Formats: sequence, C-alpha cells, structure tokens
Amino acid sequence: MQNVYTVAQVNAYIKNMFTQDFMLQSLFVRGEVSNCKYHSSGHIYFTLKDEKGAIACVMFAGNRGGLKFKLENGQQVVAGGIVDVYEKDGKYQLYAKQIVQEGAGYLYEKYEALKQDLAERGMFAEQYKRPIPRYNQTLGVVTAPTGAAVRDIINVAKRRNPYIRILLYPAIVQGEQAAQSIANGIRALERQGVDVMIVGRGGGSLEDLWAFNEEIVAQAVFDCSIPVISAVGHETDHTIIDYVADLRAPTPSAAAELAVFDYGQVMLALHNGREKLVKRMGAVVAKKRQQAERFALRYRLQSPESRIRDKRLFALRAEEELQRLMEEKIKDNRHILALYVEKFKGLSPLAKLNQGYAYVEDKEGRALKKLSQVHPGDMLTISVSDGKVLVQVKDKLSPIKAKKERTDDLRGEIC
Repeated sequence: MQNVYTVAQVNAYIKNMFTQDFMLQSLFVRGEVSNCKYHSSGHIYFTLKDEKGAIACVMFAGNRGGLKFKLENGQQVVAGGIVDVYEKDGKYQLYAKQIVQEGAGYLYEKYEALKQDLAERGMFAEQYKRPIPRYNQTLGVVTAPTGAAVRDIINVAKRRNPYIRILLYPAIVQGEQAAQSIANGIRALERQGVDVMIVGRGGGSLEDLWAFNEEIVAQAVFDCSIPVISAVGHETDHTIIDYVADLRAPTPSAAAELAVFDYGQVMLALHNGREKLVKRMGAVVAKKRQQAERFALRYRLQSPESRIRDKRLFALRAEEELQRLMEEKIKDNRHILALYVEKFKGLSPLAKLNQGYAYVEDKEGRALKKLSQVHPGDMLTISVSDGKVLVQVKDKLSPIKAKKERTDDLRGEIC
C-alpha cells in the first residue's frame, strides 16, 4: 500500500490548508446560539446553527473583553473570527474574537463603533458648535413630508411666530435610501440660505431611526454652514447626529420652540421695554430739568453781568467811602493847615515888616545877616511893609560902636 498517512499527518495537512485560506482567517458567521457553556477557565463554548447546518465555536477568555452582553442559547448573533482545525480530534471550529447580537444588538454595536470613531475625529467637539440665531426669519426642515413630526414643527413654529418662513425638504427618513436623502436635504437647504435648520423625524425603533446614525448624515451635518438642530424620535432616543449637531432637541416640537422666537413675547418685551424706557427717560428729563434750574440760578448768581453789577455796586460804595474818607482827611488837614497858617503868621517876614522890621538884601538877593557881608559902596535893597528902598552903604559900624552912638543920641535927646 502506498501513500499511507497517520491521523496526525492528515489533521496537520488539513490544518495547514485552513491556515492558507485567507477567507477563513477573518470572517463573520451569523446564526443561532445553542449548547452555550461558560467554562471555569473563562472560555465560552457554543454552537452556531441555522436551518441547514451548525458549526462549533469557542471564545477564549482573552477575547471576552469585546463581548458586551451575556451569551445565551437562542440568541441570534454574528460571530467574527477565524476557522481552524483542532488537530487532536480533527474537528474544525470557529475561534470567535468578537460577538455582536443580530438586529438591535448588532446595530447598537455598530452605533457605538461609529460614535467612538467620530468622537476621535473631533466631530463632537464643542468648538465646532455654532449658536442658534435668536431671531430667525427662515426655518429649514429636513423630515418626511407627512407624519406627526412635520405637523408639530409647523404648528409650533407658526404659533410662536406667524411670520416665520418654513422651507421643507421632503426627505426619506427610513429605509436604505434614507441616509442619502437626508444628506441631500441638508445640502439643499444650506444652498437656500435658511437661518437655522431642523433635521429629524418622529419616534420609532432603533432600526427605524438608523438613517440618522449613518456616517454620511453625520458628515453632512458637520459640514453644514447653517446651524443645525437635531430632533430625532423622543427624548430618550439618541442618534449620532445628536452629537454632531449644534443643538439637540428632545422632540421635533421642542426643536421648533428652540428655532423660532416667540413673536408675542418679543412684542410684550418691546412694550414693557418702551414703558420702562419712557419712565426712565421721564426721570432723567426731570433730573436734568432740576439740574438746569440749579445751573440757571448759579449762572444768574455767577454770570458776568451779575458779577459786574456786584462789582459796580462795590465800586460805588467804595467811591462813596473814599470820598467820605477824603473829605474827612481834607477837613483834618485843613484844620492842621489853619494851625500852621496861624503859626506861620507869627513867623512870616511880612508880619515882621508890618511890625516895623525891614528885610535887607545885597545886589545878588542874599539876605544880610552879618556886617562882613557888606562893604561901603555896596548897593542894598531894604524891604519894608509897603515896598522896597534902594540904598548905598556909606559905612558900617560894629555892634559896640553902634550901641555907643545910639546911647549918645539918646543922651542928646534927653538933654
């Protein structure tokens, strides 16, 4: 017999064939869980089956970190890993590295993966969030043309502001074409230049809302230059665009509340503001009028005319006082002058002349006080009370000789 191999050789050969098959090194298998056992070592042994077959599976303890739920019989799951042969018993099995639940569970895993990826790319960062304009005139809405969501948005928007302009893009919000339709609607309303945009729909299951978890929609919201409000489902529903949008509203009605200002409240605020402004202006005017009156009084008291009038009155009174003081001074000085006049009268040469005295001057007009000032032959002027006498000196006598001559004359008169 030729080409006889051992069991181990055959199993090794088959294992090598599995190893060289690229597809078997990374594949996902969908099926129902059965024969699920958690081993004490931490490994999980189970079988995936469908209506036509079954495959043995194992998830080692080291890979259980990626399992987000408890694996149980009857669950529909998608297991990803490699298919390989266990040489000891020659059986092949799926070595699972990750397991996600089919349906809602699978979508949730996909949702979490995309959420983490977009977060790492910075699409949820606050610095990219734009404020919602306060007084919008044109509202863009991307949603289904029928249904409660669009009716709620229109009713709330018109109730808050009857003059708001609403542009509706009738998008497909569920199904395979929904994501592309929603992205197209966002770009179309952006080209129309609306002031703010609402993107959303009414409530539903995770599958119904899945279009708003697609990357193409998230990218359209992120790239949009118009502020976007996400309004998908109910308050408890969260989609990817809730994190990308500039603002999340819990419901479509709440989105309309956030996007459209309340016209009535604005008018009431304007009315109240006008009344408050009138009151404040009245108070300011009254205050300024009082200030003006004080300034006018101060101006009258401190104006140049008033000051000139005061100075003129002061000058008149000063003039009167000066005149009075001058008159008193003149009166006092006149009295003193009269005393000096009376005193001078006693010392006046004229008065002396009237008493029989004479005043003698030489030819140069100098008063003669001594004999040494004259000489015989000099011309002298003698002033008397009623005129002057011109004489010529014949001789001069010393005081002794003159006294003797007067004495002799007196004797001769007595004899």
